Amino acid sequence: MTINEKQDEIIEEFDLFDDQLDKTQYIIDLGKKLPPMPAQYQTDDNLIRGCQSKVWLHSEMRGDKAHFDADSEPTAQISKGLVSLLIRILSDEKPEAIANADLYFIDRIGLSNLVTSRRAGGLASMIQQMKQFAAAHAGNNQKTQRSTL
Repeated sequence: MTINEKQDEIIEEFDLFDDQLDKTQYIIDLGKKLPPMPAQYQTDDNLIRGCQSKVWLHSEMRGDKAHFDADSEPTAQISKGLVSLLIRILSDEKPEAIANADLYFIDRIGLSNLVTSRRAGGLASMIQQMKQFAAAHAGNNQKTQRSTL
């Protein structure tokens, strides 16, 4: 499934809800389903800067794809739900696709109406950190491919 197909699937899921409170609860529920992040990755280096709560994001390459794990402090249920959406869309994709992804689902599901401005800043920081990791590895993959030709 492509990044855009995953986004379209999420948009369809959110279209089932008429009420903003239901959408917010769904985000919280998605966060609860996020597998726990290994404690070894809950370090200051993996903290998302700009989040009002503690959210950790670990990034690594698995073969030719970027993989992300995340977690948050227990009181940051909405933030954990937001990062779970991003992981669902971006994790285990090629770095080039992540770096160039247009995350249109954010506007289409009305996230700007669901989250506070501080949480929106945290969401932007999550996206930025994931895309920076991907961009750094996209360049490495291209160099590796060129050197083997």
